[in-house]
Amino acid sequence: MYLCILKELYSMLEREKTPLLGMTMDELRMAVKEIGMPAFIGSQLADWIYRHGVESIEEMTNISKKNLDKLQERFFLGKMPNAEAVRSVDGTVKYLFPTLDGQRVESVFIPDSDRGTLCVSSQVGCRMGCRFCMTGRQGFHGNLTATDILNQIYSLPERERLTNVVFMGQGEPLDNLDAVLRATQLLMADYGWAWSPKRITISTVGVRKTLSRFLEESNCHLAISLHSPFPEQRREMIPAEKSYSLTEFLPLLKEKDWSHQRRLSFEYIVFEGMNDTQAHAKEMVRLLAPLECRVNLIHFHQIPDTPFKGTSEKKMVWLRDYLTHHGITTTIRASRGEDIYAACGMLNTAENKKKQNTVLV
Repeated sequence: MYLCILKELYSMLEREKTPLLGMTMDELRMAVKEIGMPAFIGSQLADWIYRHGVESIEEMTNISKKNLDKLQERFFLGKMPNAEAVRSVDGTVKYLFPTLDGQRVESVFIPDSDRGTLCVSSQVGCRMGCRFCMTGRQGFHGNLTATDILNQIYSLPERERLTNVVFMGQGEPLDNLDAVLRATQLLMADYGWAWSPKRITISTVGVRKTLSRFLEESNCHLAISLHSPFPEQRREMIPAEKSYSLTEFLPLLKEKDWSHQRRLSFEYIVFEGMNDTQAHAKEMVRLLAPLECRVNLIHFHQIPDTPFKGTSEKKMVWLRDYLTHHGITTTIRASRGEDIYAACGMLNTAENKKKQNTVLV
């Protein structure tokens, strides 16, 4: 009881402060000038936050005690440790991270030889309503801030092993584009990790109103959740098809030059008897052959109360070979973390509202 009261009091105090994680170098420089400090301290803050990944403001040893005290009166770091971690037999780890507004989201770390990929969330829940997705069933409960998104990365215990980040967790990234762009730009900033955009992939159902902006403002890889080449059937699987139709956003993609510097891929969960037929394969070739792209075939992981059923491995292989033979590079994505509900489409935090055990730093 005492810890709960202490955490609630701490949260109330911190609510009046501004998180540093998520600010750009220029914003940090302006912020410190507003409280009477020289601008170069903002540069020092950026170095400590994004390059060194400090856990608290007190760790910034090249800033005077007087200035550290002034900083802590107005700001807090914004990093929040995970409230829960579950490890799969295959090494995949699912984390439950708190958000600044007291909610929580799941993210998944996937180790693979010399690669380490983090699947991050961009929203609490999702408003796209995909029938085969646990997050879609959760409904929409709010956008994450850039601080919330970056916290999943900077508070990750395996942070030093990361080689890639994919926005394929909870939420529709292009439905929260401002925060997603800010987070990716900070990952790529020269005062931070200086990552190449080729290390970051944004997944979307194809939100037309923000897709064009994303294509203009970012060079990160793009993954489109396709799941059916027929708009009518896709609408049954992805209700958002009504507003963001294939017929609207595919022409936009065809206008772009998809070189090896920026990859376009299509995600395709394969369902038995629904989208694994020769008719679907032929239509996918017709739609996608004009594009420089690849297709990722994904096993369906069963979720409660759904009519969907995953297709056989034999049919997955047939579909892969058919598309590849017709000029579309196609792979079958290895399933990871299914035993801890961390696989594609299985992230859901609706039942975790009472599990937060964290303190802001």
